[in-house]
Amino acid sequence: MILCPSCGSNVEGDLRLGCSSCGARAVGPPLAKAEYELPSFGRASFAFASGVAMLATFLGLLIAVLVENKSIRPGFWTIVSAGEAVAWRVKWAAIPIVVAVLIASAKLTRSIKQNPSSHIGLRAARVGLSSAVAVAVLIATLIGITIPVRLERREWGIEAAAYARGHTIHRALLEYRELHGTYPTDPDKYIEALSALPDSDGSIAEALRYVDPAGYQATAQLAAASTKKKPMVPRGTAFRDSTDTALTEPTGVSFTNYELRLPSEHRLFASDEDFILRDGVVMKASDANANPSALSRKP
Repeated sequence: MILCPSCGSNVEGDLRLGCSSCGARAVGPPLAKAEYELPSFGRASFAFASGVAMLATFLGLLIAVLVENKSIRPGFWTIVSAGEAVAWRVKWAAIPIVVAVLIASAKLTRSIKQNPSSHIGLRAARVGLSSAVAVAVLIATLIGITIPVRLERREWGIEAAAYARGHTIHRALLEYRELHGTYPTDPDKYIEALSALPDSDGSIAEALRYVDPAGYQATAQLAAASTKKKPMVPRGTAFRDSTDTALTEPTGVSFTNYELRLPSEHRLFASDEDFILRDGVVMKASDANANPSALSRKP
């Protein structure tokens, strides 16, 4: 049984007699199989080209970063830093491409090795596969060694943002005290009170978005001192009566303190990762609980 090349029907017998479906006939007997068949190099060329192209692209980007940084005589750590920059820039585009090329090159290399009579170029395919593996290892290594540093710098950025918001709110509270003589006393309406202040650049409104609505409390402390009596001597009188009245000089000074809780990065309150703003001093809640006296401050 053979397949009719005209209509695709199955033909039993000699096709030169005609196809029963379409009537097409063969013009002669089938061609004989070639005595010598050349092995294919297509699979090896694809594996080689894809792997080498990936490695060349990575090296080209590395050179571009070195030129961008004006590294005339780059040392080892300069090259490593440039490689880290390249790895982070291409990570999202490179990861799926690297995975696809690795899988395809591995399968092609295996098929060439299993059928050497039909396919040649095993060495070239292995070179391409090795290049793809080298690029994958380089990207993974250069990204991995920078993760701790980037996490630390991200933590610095989070703390810097919290400190900036805390100082902005402290400035707003000082402006409120300058206008009203005291800090906001109602813990439920302090946000509305601070929102009413002049805010030309919107920094106060932005900072108030990150405060705990129920985390504010204001306290008034009175510094009481003993009173001293100073007798008054009338002018022009040489003698005074022992029963003369005395003036009392009050020396007590009152001042207002406040405490405000700022949320952590995940915006969950009552956490040790929160920040505490007390009288202009910003500190993590965990540090404040460990050393409460570190936040004490007299205005």
